[in-house]
Amino acid sequence: MIGKLLGNRYEILDQLGGGGMAIVHKGKDTLLNRLVTIKILRPEYTSDEDFVKRFRREAQAIASLSHPNIVSIYDVGQEEKIHYLVMEYVEGDNLKNLIRGQGTLTPGRALEIARQVSEALQHAHENNIVHRDVKPQNILITSGGRAKLTDFGIAREATTATLTQTDTIVGSVHYLSPEQARGETAGPRSDIYSLGIVLYEMVTGSLPFQGDTPIGVALKHIQETPPSPSSLNPVVSPALENVIFRAMAKIPAERYETAREMASDLEGAAVGSTGDSGRATTRDEFATRVIPAVKLPQEDVQPAGGRREAARRRPVLLWGAIIILVMVVAALAAFQSYINVPEVAMPSVEGKTQDEAQDILRREGIKNIELTRSPHQSVPLGWVISQAPAPETKIKVTRNVTLNVSTGPEYRVIPEVIGLSLNDARNKIYQNELYVVDPVQESYSDDYLQGLVMDTEPKPLDKISKGSGIVLTVSKGPEPVDVKVPDLSGLTTENATLELEKVKLKLDPNVRRSTSTKYFAGQVVSQDPVKGTELQEGSTVQVTISNGPGPSRKLTRVETPIPDDGREHELRIVVVDAKGTKEYYINNHSPGDRVVREVPYYGKAVIEVYIDRELVGEKVFE
Repeated sequence: MIGKLLGNRYEILDQLGGGGMAIVHKGKDTLLNRLVTIKILRPEYTSDEDFVKRFRREAQAIASLSHPNIVSIYDVGQEEKIHYLVMEYVEGDNLKNLIRGQGTLTPGRALEIARQVSEALQHAHENNIVHRDVKPQNILITSGGRAKLTDFGIAREATTATLTQTDTIVGSVHYLSPEQARGETAGPRSDIYSLGIVLYEMVTGSLPFQGDTPIGVALKHIQETPPSPSSLNPVVSPALENVIFRAMAKIPAERYETAREMASDLEGAAVGSTGDSGRATTRDEFATRVIPAVKLPQEDVQPAGGRREAARRRPVLLWGAIIILVMVVAALAAFQSYINVPEVAMPSVEGKTQDEAQDILRREGIKNIELTRSPHQSVPLGWVISQAPAPETKIKVTRNVTLNVSTGPEYRVIPEVIGLSLNDARNKIYQNELYVVDPVQESYSDDYLQGLVMDTEPKPLDKISKGSGIVLTVSKGPEPVDVKVPDLSGLTTENATLELEKVKLKLDPNVRRSTSTKYFAGQVVSQDPVKGTELQEGSTVQVTISNGPGPSRKLTRVETPIPDDGREHELRIVVVDAKGTKEYYINNHSPGDRVVREVPYYGKAVIEVYIDRELVGEKVFE
């Protein structure tokens, strides 16, 4: 493909990468002498009308948009079986590679990228386009630092129904909104949710939801709350964390109403961000605090005459002062003890048993340990799935530490789906928090109609871990048998079709044509395969049809003696030739007559003579 010229204009220079449905190339517009990106539909999908429509929809979606943060489309075309888009060439890399290279982005940088993408989404939403696949791989960062949203391959008008059917889930599970995971319509707020996850990943370096299977991740989007970004990266400010959690709200109505509203909050959070220094600005627990002064009770000033009574009161006041002083000293000691708590690096206890984890934490002086429990498909019962704070985080030994401990795998009963259509079986299995392993197996069956599920592995009513896959076997119907191809010579296409249907064969719609003096126009001249060949039921037979002119008319003299037995006899002459079978002559004759007739025929012919419906003569003419 390198060096190929598309549309007599776009030269392919290099391959940049590829996705599930297209390969992306770097190219050159030879007319305008500029670099372009050329996106070519994969060859295996060019014959799939649904994929071609989806590919064209991307062109239509982007063509309706014009925004500095959206990759522009220049041209769309087709050359032979090559479907291609020509787009703006972005010098830079995608955001996913940027995150992989840097681990985390500084809050200021992450806020600016998210704000630009928000403005791009606002423009798309205003034009009734929902992207539906917002993820770092689809956000390009130019060499100048500008973010550009690309890959509208599954974008759709906001007014249309959801693409998800009760089959197949055809977008990226780690960035999927809860409503998309449930198979509901993806609206503008679905894009906002996905952008919230991208922002989470930029500032923490990790995804909020991980799982062993795609369905496991999808379920977490619906059911679970991720660790707070600030627990993974202390540099994240409360304002930035609030933006992330609002964008990632499970209920769409609780998210930002528009991408513009989110962009506004991103700008507000940027005002208090740490900028690009990358240094954490954690709250200093040793900062000087203002402590109210403790005032001792002042002795009453008594006149000389009252000194005796005052002397009696001094011990009481003295003891009161001592008690207050002790309380102040104790308070100061307690305060000193509080602010001078030892600090340790949070040990890593994930993947250890509950007892081992607690022992490790206690040896470090950490005693405030809270336990939560949840099922996990791969972490054994009683082992730690996750911890908060994260390993190596600097914490006070008095801080609360949370360990999420596995209760082991959750099990599901395999539902009864034998006899259902593949689509209905998928839905029922998905509703039981399981999934169908692709590709689906196929087998012939005399008991199940084509397209129905005939077997499962494991078997129905068996128990397997939640989120596991089930292998389905779908019937291809009865196994075809071999049949002999009939002779179609001289038949019309209509009659040839009927003859083939009798033996469960089909006429190939790709009919050939040729000139013939043996067969009239519209008659079968030849066939492939020839008559008598054995073919599997359902196979096709190709025929060649005559364009004429056909055979010329010929005459032959037929002379027939009538038996001289004293009674009349019926004489019948039948012609079988290129025009078919025709009763040329029929009449009654006296005994002893000799009947002579000139009989016409076309091409190869057989002339049959019958007396009283009994064949008495037959002659073949070539």
